[in-house]
Amino acid sequence: MGLRNLLYKQYERQLVRTLRDEGESPCHIGVILDGNRRWAKASGESASHGHQRGADKISDVLTWSEDAGVEVVTLWMLSTDNLAREASELDPLLDIICGAVESLADEGRWRLQHVGALELLPADAAARLTAAVARTAGAPGMHVNIAVGYGGRHEIADAVRSVLREGVESGKSLEELAETVSVEHITEHLYTKGQPDPDLVIRTSGEQRLSGFLMWQSAHSEFYFCDAYWPDFRYVDFLRAMRAFSQRERRHGR
Repeated sequence: MGLRNLLYKQYERQLVRTLRDEGESPCHIGVILDGNRRWAKASGESASHGHQRGADKISDVLTWSEDAGVEVVTLWMLSTDNLAREASELDPLLDIICGAVESLADEGRWRLQHVGALELLPADAAARLTAAVARTAGAPGMHVNIAVGYGGRHEIADAVRSVLREGVESGKSLEELAETVSVEHITEHLYTKGQPDPDLVIRTSGEQRLSGFLMWQSAHSEFYFCDAYWPDFRYVDFLRAMRAFSQRERRHGR
């Protein structure tokens, strides 16, 4: 092991001790897995190779999160905007994503849940994701949301439609619905209903925006933007994000 790696290992151990002694762990982490294509371009590789390298990183990050005491992780793997990509890239990307989710299910460690619009995905991809998620219903570990075909605006629109349908089915008029719809009603119809909102949202690749990720749920989240592309995201990067979170004073708008 080279000197650089030895120094990083020492630094990791120091961060772990600091977090164990002083740090507060987030209950729910959201992760925007960004930079696979740019990593591939910088490495002289194909986009598919970059996506596969990114998929290979997921199990490590979930292990780090579980070791840190995190209870829920949401992984944004494919947005609704991504569905407009050329079929030559989208089809292999969906195959990689489905394979990654199936591998996570095969591990039997975590309870998976799909969040997003299954109806927007090709039928075979939707079926593979649904089957993989179903196999993890009794898994004992963390709850892991797999955001595939996910868009924050689409989620809110789906939630509002669900609220309206529920009201109509109960016999309420449009006027009555308008008077009774509340923040709580919409929250109860989000893809993540029943889950705590994310305490920390991490985005890789140096981009400093949410791009619609968990728009409703992230109102009081802390954000951490990491310069590393997702395939290069290291344990030390994860620990730095956790340390940054632990050092912030959370006021929740108060």
